Amino acid sequence: MPRLLAIALVALTAAAGCSGSDAATAEFPVWHNTDLNAISRTISAGGVVSATSMKPDGDLETVALDQKTGKRLWAHPATMAGRLPGMGVSSPAVVPSAGGEPVVVALDPARKGRWNATLIARDGTSGRQLWTRPIHSTFGPQRCGPYVCLSEHTALRAARVVVLDPATGRTLWKLPGIAEVEWSDATRVLLLRLAANPMIESYELKTGRLQWQQPLDQALGPGIDMSGGWAFGATGQNLVGYVAPYTNPRTKKVSTFGLFSVRLADGAVNWMRPSVVRVYPSGNPGSAPIVRPVDTHGAYGGFARLDADSGRVVGQITSAEVPGAGWWLAFPDRMDKLGFLKHDGKGAAYDFATGKALPVEEEAGWSFCVTDPKPLPLRGQAQGFYSVASLCRYDLSSGKRAGGDEAPPSWFTGSQDGWRLWRDEKGGIHAVNDGTPTSPGMYG
Repeated sequence: MPRLLAIALVALTAAAGCSGSDAATAEFPVWHNTDLNAISRTISAGGVVSATSMKPDGDLETVALDQKTGKRLWAHPATMAGRLPGMGVSSPAVVPSAGGEPVVVALDPARKGRWNATLIARDGTSGRQLWTRPIHSTFGPQRCGPYVCLSEHTALRAARVVVLDPATGRTLWKLPGIAEVEWSDATRVLLLRLAANPMIESYELKTGRLQWQQPLDQALGPGIDMSGGWAFGATGQNLVGYVAPYTNPRTKKVSTFGLFSVRLADGAVNWMRPSVVRVYPSGNPGSAPIVRPVDTHGAYGGFARLDADSGRVVGQITSAEVPGAGWWLAFPDRMDKLGFLKHDGKGAAYDFATGKALPVEEEAGWSFCVTDPKPLPLRGQAQGFYSVASLCRYDLSSGKRAGGDEAPPSWFTGSQDGWRLWRDEKGGIHAVNDGTPTSPGMYG
């Protein structure tokens, strides 16, 4: 049996709003499953939670948990075939079938002939195998609305994107090249086409009909190289994208980088913020972008919080207020303050709205639990893969971890149908159903 810290109830006190009234207590279901070492993003749909876990011997497995209780439903061997270390460990795709039952799709190490692995779809509740697809190389499956999107043959010239029926594995339509799903709903999907001229494209899910396309060099400027990494997020009617800088080792030239926003409806550019870098930890680019400007000489400026809808600066800390070296960023639950954490020492804190320093003795913030992560000792995989990072709460006046078992803030975890899921620093999965509106977290 898994070592579940059985379902508990978290009591939060909320003021009733009237002077002199009694406080009301709201209770939320929570669970913790520490009987696994989840190293990928955690994905949920249809009442099932799934992640890629690493076993003590370095092998990978796909694990499925019941969303209401955290109880392990099943686990099967998993692998990666052709995924790049900079992309992190791939997650399973969890997609409700036409009947509403969840289907978990992941890469299995079964090899056959010239194929390096097998894509296997399983019933999310029982683990029963539904269909298979031989794989040469892939970045991994993703949910796209009611279907499964997969870039396959990624190490070959014949690379393509296929859209699959989750119940049968039947190919509905396909595209040449490599792409990643950045947003989808029940009728359409937005793909990042990874090519010499990368672009965002919108497709009708049933037919594969192209609706619109927006080249990234028109959204952000010429000279883009995706080798530095990227991140996307959507809230409301817009998609916000971040392209990280990349220094060409031959020319030493830095690629175009920054943030931009396009409309989901037609791909029109709303705003752009070139020459800024996303900071970590921080919220998703689509909901709470925090950035630092970089000048032409590579010098960093202060910190700015942007409004995701307009791109306007809604709060900033000037470069003169940034302390010397040796700090890590730490944010409170609402990201209305910016903290500089110095481990085992006194840090600093500022109010984003006013830019003024705050009494650090009264401040706590969330920052990375581990600042010097070690590569995962994966068996049979390329070196350089890391676990998804975890956040811990710190007292900024002492630089030590603050006590308590609080859940990390929603800007980090995100929320799906009221559920918030996160990984602790040892790989356990935690969940709380506190009714937080659906929103993307730091990792999407």
